[in-house]
Amino acid sequence: MKNVIAVGAGAAVGTYLRYLLNIQTLAVEYPIGTLLENTTGSLLLGMLSGYFAAVVPKPWVKAGLGTGLCGGFTTFSTFASDTVWLYLDHNIIQSFLYVFVTLGGGVTLALLGFILGQSIGQKKQGKEKAGGAL
Repeated sequence: MKNVIAVGAGAAVGTYLRYLLNIQTLAVEYPIGTLLENTTGSLLLGMLSGYFAAVVPKPWVKAGLGTGLCGGFTTFSTFASDTVWLYLDHNIIQSFLYVFVTLGGGVTLALLGFILGQSIGQKKQGKEKAGGAL
C-alpha cells in the first residue's frame, strides 16, 4: 500500500512541476517545454537509478521517486503529439530534429545521470562504511 501512495504522491508533484514548466514556455511556438521535461526527467531518472544501484532504498521511496515523480514529470504522449504537430505544420526538418534531440538527448542524459548517481551513491556507501568502522 505504501508503494501506491508514494507513486500517487510522486506523480502529483511531477505533474504539477510539468505544468509549471509548460506555463513558463507557452509563449514559444516550439515545444521546448516538453523537450526540457523529457530530457531533464531522463537525467533525473538516470541519477536515481544509478544512486539506487549503489544505495538500496525502501521500495516505496524508489517507486515514489522513479515511477511517480519522474513518470508524472515526463510525457511521451505530448512528445508524440508535438512531433506530429511540427510535421503537419510543414516543419519537417524541425520535427525530425525535435525527435533526434529528445531521444538522443534523453538517452545521453540518462546515461550521464546514471554514472553521476552511482558515483554519489558509492561515495555515500564508502562514508557510511568508514564511519561505522571507527
